[in-house]
Amino acid sequence: MPEIRQDFAWWCFQGSGLEPKELLREAARIGYAGVELADPDLWPLIREAGLRVVSAGGHDSIESGLNRQENHDRIEKEVTRKAQLASDWDVPHLICFSGNRDGLDDERGAETTAEGLRRLAPIAEQSGVTLVLELLNSKVNHKDYQCDQTEWGVRVCEMVGSPNVKLLYDIYHMQIMEGDIIRTIEQHHRHVGHYHTAGNPGRHEIHRSNELNYGPIFAAIRETGYTGWIGHEFVPLGDPIESLEAAYKLVSSPEH
Repeated sequence: MPEIRQDFAWWCFQGSGLEPKELLREAARIGYAGVELADPDLWPLIREAGLRVVSAGGHDSIESGLNRQENHDRIEKEVTRKAQLASDWDVPHLICFSGNRDGLDDERGAETTAEGLRRLAPIAEQSGVTLVLELLNSKVNHKDYQCDQTEWGVRVCEMVGSPNVKLLYDIYHMQIMEGDIIRTIEQHHRHVGHYHTAGNPGRHEIHRSNELNYGPIFAAIRETGYTGWIGHEFVPLGDPIESLEAAYKLVSSPEH
């Protein structure tokens, strides 16, 4: 089976009471290979711990994104700068956002988002980074967000047609919006460049107390031949290190 690397989202654990060095040291001990969504000021510390910076935001903001042509010039400048930084630090993914609908038709929104990503694709290809368009739920956390269905995101990726533009498939968000997680992964995995996890409801640990059965989900991801990153983006309710260790083991041994 292919090797899957694991990371955790910094923002979820930064308020856990642990000092950054201790958190990074413990994560490395468990077997984590990376950290994502951390402030660039922390990147040297992450590197010192032997971990990789896995993702960063490609542009501002979630609500005002690629589905509006008037944002494209701004986003191109932001992604150009971030892509250079990502290249310098060997960061594989920059996260992009569709923006909110604000009355915009979904078909027109998809066409405009693809238009914007086509402008960005050469920048990503030249820098050696992958732009991942994030799928988010519009019911609970990100009201009115347009890229809230896998089929919509797949259509955008197909219109762009670049190997450096893919989806960030967030399992928590897509459980809220559409469910059918395993079948969706099996059908559309070629368009997925990165995965995020969290338990639902509540966006906490991914143990068996939530409605997502992550063991079979991770097994299905492995069956697709995926060799990228799985990022844990849950806010721990219990001991943060124990939660990280349990999540790591669940991905490493999904049959249990």
